[in-house]
Parts: sequence; C-alpha cells; structure tokens
Amino acid sequence: MRKVKLYIKLLGALLLLTLVLSGCSGGGDVAKEEPKVLRVSMALAEKEWEIMREYVFPPFEEANNVKIEAIQVEASDVPKKLEAMAKAGKMEIDIITQDNMALAPLVEKGLVEDLSEYRDRIPKEVLPSLIPVGEFNGKLYFMPYRPNVEITFYNEKKFKEAGLTPPRNWDELLEVAKAFKEKEGIGRVAIKGTLDGNTTCHLFDFIRSAGGDPLVLNDEGSVKAFTFLQKLYPYLSPVTKKADWNTMNQYLANETVYLGQNWPFGVSVIVQDGGKKEIKAYHGWRGPVKESHVLGGEVIGIPKGTPNKELALKFMEYLMSKEVQEILVSKLAWPSCRSDAYGQVEEWQQPYFAAVNKALAASEPRPNVTYWADVDKALNDAFKEIVIEGKPVKPTLDKYHNILEAAKKK
Repeated sequence: MRKVKLYIKLLGALLLLTLVLSGCSGGGDVAKEEPKVLRVSMALAEKEWEIMREYVFPPFEEANNVKIEAIQVEASDVPKKLEAMAKAGKMEIDIITQDNMALAPLVEKGLVEDLSEYRDRIPKEVLPSLIPVGEFNGKLYFMPYRPNVEITFYNEKKFKEAGLTPPRNWDELLEVAKAFKEKEGIGRVAIKGTLDGNTTCHLFDFIRSAGGDPLVLNDEGSVKAFTFLQKLYPYLSPVTKKADWNTMNQYLANETVYLGQNWPFGVSVIVQDGGKKEIKAYHGWRGPVKESHVLGGEVIGIPKGTPNKELALKFMEYLMSKEVQEILVSKLAWPSCRSDAYGQVEEWQQPYFAAVNKALAASEPRPNVTYWADVDKALNDAFKEIVIEGKPVKPTLDKYHNILEAAKKK
C-alpha cells in the first residue's frame, strides 16, 4: 500500500513538473494558444476605424482567438495590390471590403474566390436587391455588407425663411436654386462638380432619371439631363466646383449651401458631431421619367490564395450579422444590408434613416465594366464642356458616345 501511495505522489509531482515546463504560469492556468492573425483590407475614415477597433473587431477576436490586422487600402489600389501578391505567390490579405463599383477587375483577373457554394451563409434578413451586385456570369464572388445611397440634405430654417419647400422634381429644383440666388445674390444649391467620381455619381442619377443610359451618353435621356444641368448651373453655388463627399458636409454645416446631396455619414458629421439640428434630409427628387439614385457601398470578397480562408468566411458572416450591422447603423449612420438592424437607432436619427430607405428603394447599381475609367472621364469631360463651358449638348454627347464605344470594343 505504501508503495502505491508513493507511486501516486511521484506521478502527481511528475505531472506538475510537466505542466510547469510546458509554460504554465504561477497562476496554474494552461497557456493559451497563440492567436491567429486575420489580415483585413478596408478603406475607412479615421472615425470609422475607431468604431471598428473599439466595437466591431474585439468581440470577434475574443471569440475566435484571433488578432485582426487592419490595413487601409483604397478601392482603386486593391486590384494592383492583390495582383502583386498573387504573382509573388504570397497572399498577405485574407478578406477585403471593396467599393461595389470596383469589382470587375478583381473577377476578370481571377483575384477573388468564387463564393457561390457559400451563398446559404447570407442571412435571410439581408436585402435581396443587394445580392446581384456581387454576381458575375451566374457566380457569386462578393457578399453584401454595406449598401450606400446619397440622400438630400437641406437647411430647414433657411427654407422656411425663404418660404420654400425642398424640391421633389427637376422643375422645383430649378425654381429653388433660382429663388435663393435672387434672394441672396449667390447660389445656395450645390451639386458635386469636382469633375471626378463624385460628379459621375450625380450624372448617373440625372441621366437615369430622364430615362437615359450613361454608357450610351447620347440617347434622349442623356440629352435631357445635360440640357437641364446647363440651365441649372448658373444658379448653383460657386462651391459646386469644390463640393465632394467630404466638403459637401462642411458647406452644409457652415451654411454656405442650403441644399446638397451626400452620403448618409453626413448625418453623423453634420448633425450629431456638428450639432446642426436644422439640417434635415429626404430621399430627393425625380426626373422626367423616374427617381434614380446610384447604389453605392461596399461588398465582401476573399482573395484567392489566402491561407486563412475558413477564418475569413467566419469573419464575412460576422460582418453581415445583426450585432455588427446595428453597431454600424447606430455609431456611423451607415445604412444596413439587413432589414432588422435599425432597432438601436435613436429617435432623432429615425427621419434620416427613413430618407435612406426611401432612396435605397429607388437605387440602381453602377455597371461593373472593365472600361470604367473611360466612362468616368467621358462623363466628366462632357459635364465640363456642356454644363460649365456651355457647348452644344447633342454634338458634344455624340463625341463622347463614340469615345465610349471605342473603349467598349477595346
């Protein structure tokens, strides 16, 4: 019996020694396995990164023993970066959130995984209209994540003082722009006239609202849109030439502009942070044929060659979850890809999200074409020549239609 007891004691001592040597600390707990690293590419403003790092990343890291390595990569740089990594045989990005306008090159060059077999991982609460954006030739390459659509901000106080109401169609938009110009001697309505992607987005809305096709550019709807913009331009604010996704918020907040369209994050910047409660929003105006808004935003993709595909898939599902979508809605005023993520919206935010949802209902995605740079340039050059310089509408559009046709054939 004594030998048995001695044997048990020796066995216990040996086990304790083994635990100590294997890395157990003085507290007696078994050492945790080293966390895996998940490399995530996003293009965010600083405040957006703060929310990600404080509210979104930590729960996933804790639940999965993961350390998220976040990388800032602009949408235009993603294809080049992934292509370079693919050629080197070393994929150093595991998951991307990418502008839905910049998807075609990633598919064309074979840089992202075909996610068709994971289609059932899309929550049933995700808006069905968002799914086709990630489809190419019948295959699903990108998952819904963050829809976006511009809404129309206006200074309610200034409109009331002028006895005006927010415009609901093109005729009313022209009347409002004229009225403010006559009353104050300077235009108080602005569109984004920076002659880049900001202007392209607005031109898509105007052309489609008139029944036109921006990729054709010289059809009846396009002619109507540019003819109207040529009439409107003299009554716009001079800051139109400098108004983009960022500065439009500033112009609305400092009352340089009383009416302007921008993405919904302006709610957070202008109203919440800036305290400008008189800045209200609605879905916008319609054209001669319909109301149309560009469906912007981002989708989720997984680069080919990632060594962490399963973990990336899990993070993809997490980004589409109700808990994450509610954080993005309440903290950043982002529209949600889900129909059930507005429960934490504060009362003051509700009218703005009502405007977002109405605009989303009339939204249309931008075409994913490989010659997008040519489309972007043609639209902005046409705007410069016709709207700013006053050149004849149809002949100028004919010229740019031919340029687009040549780019398409290339």
